[in-house]
Amino acid sequence: MGIISIEKADHLFWLGRYTERVFTTMRMFFKYFDRMLDMDDKAYVNFCEELAIPVIYKDMDDFIDKYLFSGEDPNSIYSNMMRALDNGVILRDELSSDALSYIQLTLDCIEHVKAHGNALAYDLQPVKDYLFAFWGCLDDNMEDEEGRNIIKCGKYLERLDLYIRLHIPYPYVEKEFRKFSNRLDRIHISYNAAEVERLTEIINQKEEWTTRRQDALNALWNIF
Repeated sequence: MGIISIEKADHLFWLGRYTERVFTTMRMFFKYFDRMLDMDDKAYVNFCEELAIPVIYKDMDDFIDKYLFSGEDPNSIYSNMMRALDNGVILRDELSSDALSYIQLTLDCIEHVKAHGNALAYDLQPVKDYLFAFWGCLDDNMEDEEGRNIIKCGKYLERLDLYIRLHIPYPYVEKEFRKFSNRLDRIHISYNAAEVERLTEIINQKEEWTTRRQDALNALWNIF
């Protein structure tokens, strides 16, 4: 295992975060999308509030268009995928061209759907498949174990953050916390152990942990 610079570790960590952010928020988007179509066309407001996204959208159609496709909206699926690509390009030699190609395919899919104004949001379903393939390529082709662990540390931290915000049931939160802790034990970059202990104590309260949801988020944010 080679020594990873602070700069490269940062790119690895954020590559994990941005790809996971797209994957999980895309999944949750479709749940809210169905709700908006069937019951409440203002459901996107709750989605934004849970993710701490400014409600800058005029209505349901504006939200769907900007949140999925806008390059000017920093919180959009497209913007986050662009950030993933930016980090991936810098890490091209570590990731392999196959892994990087799946990030590009994800962006191509988003741009293709955007370009066809009569396309449906559900045409973005391949995005999840491409991200699964990207993570599989990392496991198969990325030789540097430390690099893989840093990416997955970022991935599971992001997933845990989103699950806490989105009120995902405790068993799923606890499962992702264990995954995150496992990767945290394998990396060789500094982090705040006291905040890890604080988060562990909160999660170990089982179903009662929700009374300290904001405290859990604060601890998670302060680990790095």
